[in-house]
Amino acid sequence: MGNRAVFLDRDGTIAKDVPYCGKVEDFELLPSVTDAIALFNSHNFKVVIVTNQSGIARGYFTEETLGSIHNKMIKELEKFEARVDTIHYCPHHPDDGCECRKPKTALFRQAAEELNIDLERSFVVGDMPMDVSAGRDLGCRTVLVTTGPNGGMDIVDAPDYTASNLLEAAQWIVKQSP
Repeated sequence: MGNRAVFLDRDGTIAKDVPYCGKVEDFELLPSVTDAIALFNSHNFKVVIVTNQSGIARGYFTEETLGSIHNKMIKELEKFEARVDTIHYCPHHPDDGCECRKPKTALFRQAAEELNIDLERSFVVGDMPMDVSAGRDLGCRTVLVTTGPNGGMDIVDAPDYTASNLLEAAQWIVKQSP
């Protein structure tokens, strides 16, 4: 039996949604995210971030800058004894037709293979319909958080749960998975 995981979207789910966030100083964790991730850690979930970052393909920022942003995120989480196990991102433009851009599932499957994740025992949490759609395609349970700019819009694939923030989502997820 593989590991349980929580796949998290980045912008609008764990961090303030800044369009094409390309500056380290613009990156900011949302309130209670550190508590949520620490809760996942304490319940032995692998924590995986899967994020579309087309700002790279659009020339707004480089992969090096994205790495600096992610290093800031990791350091902020560490201050609160919270950690992510891996970060996967799609650097492509939406028109590129790649297999890694959400709602496609290649990045999720890559992380699942690397970390021996049992997708049927795992969850996908995000603020957009594409996150819920990807989770459904993977066979994961899904949570929509209303912290992003679209704040709980109508979606075709209804999530298993809707939460006002990541901490509420985390509390629901740990109750589902004793």
